[in-house]
Amino acid sequence: MLKILCTQLAGVFQRISAQEEQQFEDAARLLAQAMISEGTIFIYGIGEMEAVVVEALHGAERFPNVKRFNMDDVTTVDRVLIISRFCTDEEAIRLAKQLREQNIWTIGMSSIVEAMETSLVDHVDVHIDLCLKQPLVPTEDGTRIGFPSAVAALFAYHSLVLMTKEIVSEYE
Repeated sequence: MLKILCTQLAGVFQRISAQEEQQFEDAARLLAQAMISEGTIFIYGIGEMEAVVVEALHGAERFPNVKRFNMDDVTTVDRVLIISRFCTDEEAIRLAKQLREQNIWTIGMSSIVEAMETSLVDHVDVHIDLCLKQPLVPTEDGTRIGFPSAVAALFAYHSLVLMTKEIVSEYE
């Protein structure tokens, strides 16, 4: 099972990097603008996506001036990164709508699934698809297990950090 998980997870990483290259570039530009103009990068993770917030605040590779999201502190020079498991998360959508009303540039990260009405994709400036729609490992009874959504989000986060730092270094 471990080999299957490793192979499937590598496939998720490859899909994210291949399918979302333009979104990573757009998101990195937005974050670089905030860094260059001394804005703050606010991060908000829902559920298990709090792992990305912890990495952003305490990890070895973090943005300068990054903070846990607080609506009262956000200004138009800042950027907000919202991470949820799926694009249909009601809390993520509500927050993205609120930020859009205040003209705050927002990046969403979630797996895109079919939405009944609206999704996070509709309310953020840039959205990165985490490409994880179902558990990865098939079992003998036909079900599937292993849904590493936080791992996919951490991969996307680190990819975004690398691209953003590359853009900022070009301005220095």
